[in-house]
Amino acid sequence: MSAVLAAVFTDHATAEQVRTRLVSDGFPTDRVELTSRREPGQAGTGPAGNLPDQLEDYFRQLFDRDEDRRFASSLADSVRQGRAAVVVHPRGDVETHRAVEILENAAPLEIHDRDLDQQTLEQAASPDDTPVVKRVLVGLRH
Repeated sequence: MSAVLAAVFTDHATAEQVRTRLVSDGFPTDRVELTSRREPGQAGTGPAGNLPDQLEDYFRQLFDRDEDRRFASSLADSVRQGRAAVVVHPRGDVETHRAVEILENAAPLEIHDRDLDQQTLEQAASPDDTPVVKRVLVGLRH
């Protein structure tokens, strides 16, 4: 399984701002997921017949080890209760540290991770704090 970070926020709007911040910072949209009752995202595409079961299935796919089941249940319960979750699939230390920083700056109610120490793509993101898009656009002006 790949590395994953999951953070719970009080509401959909806060989680949406966090997702926007992550994508603006250079995280690909296919590695940042928002899950809420308003926007079920990947969870809503699951085969279960109702959203509560879809949420449970989705988070159990992310946290599939027996010792991590409590995280899956906690995340699903939070979304069922009206909160929202942002899931990030970082690649390498640089992205992991940046994702943690962005998530923590938004004051999550809880944050869970899996396999952050078992990543192989160490240079998947720039070691610089400046977003790649900004560096490219500035470079084009010269």
